[in-house]
Amino acid sequence: MTKSNSRIAQKKKRTLKRRFKILIPFLIVIIAVGSYFMHLYSKADSAISDSHDDINRDKSDLREEYVDPKFDNVSILLMGIDSSEKRGSDDAARTDALMVATLNKDDKSIKLVSIPRDSYVYVPEVGYETKINHAHAYGGPRSTIETVENLLNIPIDYYVRVNFEAFMDVVDAVDGITMDVPYEFSEQDSKDKANAIHLYPGVQKLDGEEALALARTRKKDSDVERGKRQQEIMKALAERTLSVKSILKYDDVIEAIGANLKTNMTFSEMKSFFGYLTNGTDLDIEALNIEGEDYKPGSIYYWQLDDRSLAQTINTLEDHLELPITDYGYDFAEEDDETSSSSEEAQSTY
Repeated sequence: MTKSNSRIAQKKKRTLKRRFKILIPFLIVIIAVGSYFMHLYSKADSAISDSHDDINRDKSDLREEYVDPKFDNVSILLMGIDSSEKRGSDDAARTDALMVATLNKDDKSIKLVSIPRDSYVYVPEVGYETKINHAHAYGGPRSTIETVENLLNIPIDYYVRVNFEAFMDVVDAVDGITMDVPYEFSEQDSKDKANAIHLYPGVQKLDGEEALALARTRKKDSDVERGKRQQEIMKALAERTLSVKSILKYDDVIEAIGANLKTNMTFSEMKSFFGYLTNGTDLDIEALNIEGEDYKPGSIYYWQLDDRSLAQTINTLEDHLELPITDYGYDFAEEDDETSSSSEEAQSTY
């Protein structure tokens, strides 16, 4: 071998060594990240498997065929129950927060409707009308699902139930959420200690206990306004959980949910919803609310849902799920045109 060829060979070896030095750290990072996500995948699979409860219900009675979230529009009933380590059994608890989410597979959008906890509705489990939050205490998730289906006339395909502990732990696991507190108030904490949480108005970061207090309070407004706050809290928590900063905290999030969650979803079905979440902070979630008024036929207070508002909400959810639209005798299209026209007239005055 000539000196020239020897120098070329040595130069190639040095180049290869430099490349290996550069590649090795990248390989270590890739292996570490891959191992971490495999760990999370395995842990999440185990957590969901432990939390799974099919409540002896293969599909909704309002469905002719089984649905698959990979290919179909589906609905999820979200239940927040007022139980904790101090309060005791989850199964005997009432629902403190009740929301229905419909998911459209084509545009990956979500409609989220909050049902006021004191809503006066028919509960099939007991055969009479009472507060909707009692349904869970009478018959658990299945009774609540049947009550909501009877109210909204849409199939409820899945449910997710969490208690106070899970909510607070998840908020703390992602280092809190940022919320705009509407007014100053004091609220009891998760241990039922009166006025333990004191918040002032304005945009601020809340920990788990504070976020729970904001979600529960209704001392200065109505059940409807509380429902709107709960929707905003859910959206803020979802966005925070999906942020880049929270990726390394997923282990804590899964740990937080643990035994405090119940659902009829399998891990495979839950993975199918990932497409709805890939937009991160641009989650396409539209919040809906059912209007109503105070109702007190005797000594007990209820919230009487407005028939028109309820019908319009049902039609919106039916349309989003691409189900046949129920005719309730209201011309919502004409109503929307009048609203749009009024808005244009108002703008033209400025």
